[in-house]
Order: sequence, then structure tokens, then C-alpha cells
Amino acid sequence: MKPLFFNEDKGLRNGWWALIYLALLAGCLAGFQLLLVPGLKRLGLRSGDWVVGLLFGLSLLAAWICTRLRKESLASTGWRLDGRWAREFAWGTLLGIGVMVLAAGLLWSVGGVTWELDPARSFRALSRGFVVFALVACWEENLFRGFVFQRLLDGVGAWPAQVILALFFGLAHWGNPGMHGATKLWATLDIALAAVFVGLGYLRTRSLALPIGIHLGWNWTQGTVLGFGVSGTTAPHGWVRPVFQGRPEWMSGGAFGLEASVFGVIAVLVGIALLWCWKGRGAAPIGAVPEPWHPESA
Repeated sequence: MKPLFFNEDKGLRNGWWALIYLALLAGCLAGFQLLLVPGLKRLGLRSGDWVVGLLFGLSLLAAWICTRLRKESLASTGWRLDGRWAREFAWGTLLGIGVMVLAAGLLWSVGGVTWELDPARSFRALSRGFVVFALVACWEENLFRGFVFQRLLDGVGAWPAQVILALFFGLAHWGNPGMHGATKLWATLDIALAAVFVGLGYLRTRSLALPIGIHLGWNWTQGTVLGFGVSGTTAPHGWVRPVFQGRPEWMSGGAFGLEASVFGVIAVLVGIALLWCWKGRGAAPIGAVPEPWHPESA
């Protein structure tokens, strides 16, 4: 039975570590729901954007416990916050913005959309949207490209890990509003490809900075700046709002957002191609098993 649980170095296998992380996260979420939510409701606090921040915090807590058990640092999961991390985050944000502007530009070029100024536009709305989507990006990337993804990388290699997490990332959005018919097909394809896109960002840098930046730039531009839906949810008021010109939903994305559009698929494929051509900096070759992190390598 030992080979089922332990590898040749007598360490617990990566699959079990991934399950431990998910069990810890589920326990943290259940504890919060049972113990803290009733008290918060009695205080008159309603669920809102702060919930995403809490989810991110709990996912970090679960990762911290697992890395401590492995005698590693939380920084080993992609949170080595330094100047390089900040630069990669900034470049990732610009890349995410660029990919979404490309998708919107393609839709506009075929006469599928125009824009009008949002009456509720304000710099405060733009800033609030940026913060909200930054929290969303941190939560989802820590969950899907953090500890679990990295254990899969060690256990099965880069591309099997990419495929597994892309499937889960796509399935995680199936319950979102607007998932129906052709929209469901294009949205699932685009979201799965987006998971490969940001996963490739991790593989090129061995950091969560670039994936978080891409995710943030993508969502913020799509929702707060351009006024589209974001994975079926209504974005905070931004600067403009789209006026659709009667094109089918597989072109416009409909209420779900540009992620359910054929142009969203094209744009994310361009992003994947850009990262594929970029050799990265300080990253192991794609397909190689990464070396374990050690404090002296920081």
C-alpha cells in the first residue's frame, strides 16, 4: 500500500497533497458559513464584494498550512512578492487588457457593437471595479493555478495539468447566468482556453503575478471599462456601455460577455500564441518537472 501514498523519496504523493489542500479549503469555508455568517448577519453586514476577498484569504490559509506541512514557504506557490512580481503583474494586466480590447475590436469591426457613455460613469466606479476584479483574480488564480496546479505539475506534468484544470475551470462557470445553447458552447471553450492562457503564464514565470495580472486585465476591461457582462454577471458601472447591433450571440456573446463570443476565442488564442513565443524568464522548459523550492533560492 505504501506506493499508493508515498513516492520513491518517501514523500507523500502530489495527488494526496492536492486533496489535503481541497479538504482544508472546504473545512475553512464550512467553518466560516456555520460560525461567522450568522454573526455577521446579526450585525447587519450583507454579503458583497468582501466575500471574494474572504475566499481569497481562506485559499491562502489552506495553501499556507500545506506548505508548512511540506516545510516550504507560501512564496513557493507563486507569492514571492518582490520587484519582479510587481513587474510581471503589471505586464500581465496590460496583456489581459490588450486581449480583451482585441476581442471587442473584432466585434466592432463586423458591425456587431457600438458604445455609448454610461450615465453612471465615474473614476470611482473604474477604481472600484479594478479592486473587485483584482480580488476575483487573486482568488481564482490562487485556487486554479496555485498549490493544486503545482502539485499536478509535479505529479503528471505540464500539459496533463493544464488540461485537467482547464476542464475544471470551464465546468466551474457552467452554473453562471446566460449559459445556454450556443453561448454555453463558446463560453465553455473560451473559458477553458483562458485557463490554458493563464496557466501558460505561470509556466513561463513560475509565479502567480502574470496569471493574476492577465485575469484582472481581462475581467476589468471586459466589464468595468467596456460594459460587457463578465461570465454572465453584471459588472460595476464603468465608462461606456455596449449597444449591440443585432448579431447572433455566438458573435456578440450576449449577456454572458465577450467570453461567449467567437471573437473572445480568437483573442485568447492570440494571447496563448504570444506567451508560447515568449521564452519567459527564469522558468523551467514547458513539460519539464519543476525543481522543489528551497529558501536559499529566493
